[in-house]
Amino acid sequence: MHTLPGARDTRRAARRVQVRIGGVVQGVGFRPFIYGLARQHGLSGYVLNDGDGVLAEIEGASLDGFLAALRAAPPPLARIERVDVRDIPPDGGKGFEIRETIHRPGHTRMATDAPPCPSCLQELFDPAGRFYLYPFISCTQCGPRLTITRALPFDRANTTMSAFSLCPDCRRDYQAPGNRRFHAETIACASCGPRLSASTDQIASALCDGAIVALKGVGGFHLYCDAGNEAAVRRLRVRKNRPAKPFATLVADLAAAGLVAIVDPLSRRMLERPERPIVLLARRTIVAPSVAPGLRQIGVMLPSAPIHHLLFHALAQEARRRGTSAPACLVATSANRAGMPLITDNGAAHAQLAGLADLIVTHDRDIENGLDDSVMTVIDRAPACLRRARGIVPAPIDLAEDGPPVLAVGAYLKATICIIRGREAFLSQHIGDLDSPQAIRRHADAIRRMTAFLGVVPLVVACDLHPDYPSSRYAQESGMPVLPVQHHLAHLAAVAAERIVRGPYLGLALDGHGHGHDGGNWGGELLHVDGSTWHRLGHLAPVPLPGGDRAAREPWRMGVAVLATLGRGDEAGRRFHTVPQAARLAGLVAGGAFPGTSSMGRLFDAAAALLGICVRQSHEAEAAMALEALATAPRGLVNGYRLNGGTLDFLPLLAALSQPGMDARTGADLFHGTVIAGLSALTASHAARLGVRTVLLAGGCLANRLLADGLAGALRNAGLNPIMPRSVPANDGGLSLGQAAWARLCLKDGTRAGIPGYERT
Repeated sequence: MHTLPGARDTRRAARRVQVRIGGVVQGVGFRPFIYGLARQHGLSGYVLNDGDGVLAEIEGASLDGFLAALRAAPPPLARIERVDVRDIPPDGGKGFEIRETIHRPGHTRMATDAPPCPSCLQELFDPAGRFYLYPFISCTQCGPRLTITRALPFDRANTTMSAFSLCPDCRRDYQAPGNRRFHAETIACASCGPRLSASTDQIASALCDGAIVALKGVGGFHLYCDAGNEAAVRRLRVRKNRPAKPFATLVADLAAAGLVAIVDPLSRRMLERPERPIVLLARRTIVAPSVAPGLRQIGVMLPSAPIHHLLFHALAQEARRRGTSAPACLVATSANRAGMPLITDNGAAHAQLAGLADLIVTHDRDIENGLDDSVMTVIDRAPACLRRARGIVPAPIDLAEDGPPVLAVGAYLKATICIIRGREAFLSQHIGDLDSPQAIRRHADAIRRMTAFLGVVPLVVACDLHPDYPSSRYAQESGMPVLPVQHHLAHLAAVAAERIVRGPYLGLALDGHGHGHDGGNWGGELLHVDGSTWHRLGHLAPVPLPGGDRAAREPWRMGVAVLATLGRGDEAGRRFHTVPQAARLAGLVAGGAFPGTSSMGRLFDAAAALLGICVRQSHEAEAAMALEALATAPRGLVNGYRLNGGTLDFLPLLAALSQPGMDARTGADLFHGTVIAGLSALTASHAARLGVRTVLLAGGCLANRLLADGLAGALRNAGLNPIMPRSVPANDGGLSLGQAAWARLCLKDGTRAGIPGYERT
C-alpha cells in the first residue's frame, strides 16, 4: 500500500466517510474507478449510482490519499463538478463492492456518446480477440450513451441495451475488477450483442459499385456513397431532391482528410475532438464536384463509431480484390428526405428510404434519442459550433450563477429546446425545422424527455415573439406562464449567457427573419442591452419584401424590389427574363404594395440576384453561400452606404452591383467589404455615444466566415471588443438558450416582465 503526499499516516485509526460525487460520473467507468482506487489504498466500503451521481462509503486509514487520487485522475470521459465528503461512524467492514443502483429522482448528468477509444480500436482489428471486426465494440471509456438512454441513472436496464442478455464471456468481463469492461453497461460481443442486417463486405461491395447505401449508425440513418464518384453523387442528389446543398464527407483518418481538404493545426485539433464533428475546411479537388458544388469549403469528419472504421477496412479489402483504388472519402449525409426529421427507426427507414437507397442496412439496437452529427467551423481564428448534436449534447453550458428553472422552446428553423437547472443550461440536440408534423412531434418529445431526465419543473416557458410558430403554439398551450422573447434579443442573450457577459452591451444580430416588437420583419439589428431592459438602436434601411417567405426562397424577388426602389423597375423583366412575373412585380413594388424588411439575409439575396449568381434557392442560404464563395479580397465601395443616425442604407452598394457589366467576383468582394464597413461604422458611432465597448455578434449570417472575420477585425480596429458564440450556434440553433437566459434574467430582476400567470414566490 502507498499513500500520496498529504495522506494520513496509515497507522492512525481508520475513518469512514460518505463521498458524494456529482457531474458526468455515470456511464464513464466511475464506479469501477472508485473500486480500483479503494482496493489500491486498502480501503473498505461500497460505491453505487443513484439519482444524484455516484455515492460511496469508504473506510480505512488512508482516506486522504484516496480522495487526492479521486480528484487528480478521474476516468477520461468523467467531469467531476463536486466532491462532498462527510464523516460517518466506522462499521469495521471488510472488502469493497459495487452495489446495485438506487433508483430515485435526482440531478445526475448524462455522458455524451464517445468514439471508439484506442484500446477498443486495437481489439477491433485483432484477429485473435473475441471483438475482432465487431461493429458494436465499446467499453467504459467509449461507445453510445445518450442515444441509447431511456432513463437515468445510466444502468443497462435503463438503456436499449437491456434487450441483449450477456453471454458468459461478457458477463465474466463485466464482473472482473481488472477488466476494462468492468461494469461497462454497453458491453456486448458478436455472441450476445446487436447485429447488422448486412456485412461490411456487402456494404463495401455496393459502395465500390457506385451504389447509395443507407446505414443505421449510432444516432440515426445516414446515406453513403463514394465521394469521388461523380455519377453516384449526382444520383444521390436527384433521389434526395437536393440540387445544391453541400454534402458532408467521412474520411478514414487524418491522412485522408489532408487529401480532401486543407488541414492546418487548428483544423486537425477540431477533427480529433471527442465529438468527431463535421468540420468545414478549404476543399481540395479529389472529391467529385457535386459534393459541394460551387463552394470553396467542404465538411469533413473522422470516424465516430466502430462501423466507420470497419467500412474503410472493408473498402480497402474490396479494392484489393478488384485491383482498384479504395475510395478515400465517402459522402455521409442524413438519410431523411427533405423537410423530414432524422430517421432512427428500422421500419421508418424501409418505408421512407426505399427507392432512395440501393441498400438499406439496419441493426437491432434501438436508438432512443436521435442525434445528428455536430458541425463546427473556424470563425475569427477560433472554433465555433454551427450545429450542436452528437458528442456535445447533453453537456450543459455553465452560466456561472444559480437561478430559477426555465424552459425555452426555440423558434421555427433549426429548432432546439433549452432547460436551465441551477447554474446550468441544457441545450438539446438539433431537432430541425418545424415544418412537418413529424418534426413538431419530435420537438414535443424532446421537451418531455429532457424535463424527465433533468427532473425540472419550470417556472415559465419562453418562446419566440412570432405567435404562429409551432414552438410558440406549444408554449401557449403548455399551461405554464409564457414569456415571448424577441428573436434578435434572444440571439444576443444566447451569446451573453454562453460567454458570461455582464453589464451593458451592444449587439449586432444579423439573420434572415425575426418578428419585431413593432410587427415588422427584422434581420439586421443593433440593440443595446442593460440588465433585463433593451432597445433597438439601429437597423438596416428597410427594403420592400415582395412575397414574404417566398422571397427567402426566390432571391430574384429581392433583386426586383431593389431595382424598383432605385426607380429602375423597367429593367426587371430584362434582368430576370427567366421569371415571367418579374415586370409585374416591379410595378407592385413601385406602388408600395409590400412591407419592408431590415433583414441582412435578404440583403445577401438581393446582391446575389443582381449579380446573376442565384435567382432561386433550393436550400436555405444558398445565395449567400454562393456569394461568399466568389469573394476573395473584400474591399469597401467608396460611398457604398449611407448612415443616418440609426439607419444603415446599402442602396448605393446595390445600385453599383446592378450596373451592367459588373463582374460577379468583383461584386462579391465589394459587397462583403462594404457591408463590413457599414456595420462597423453603425456600431462604433453608437458605442462612442453610449460609452459601451462590448459588442456581441450573433445570427445565422455569422456562418459567413468573410463577414464574421472582417466585422470582428473592423470592430477591434475601432477600439471595441467583439464577442461571438463558440460552443453554441450563432444561428437559430442557439435561440432557445437566449430565450431561457432572458426569461431567467427577467425573473431574477423581480419583475413579471409581461409573463401572464406568473406570480413571484
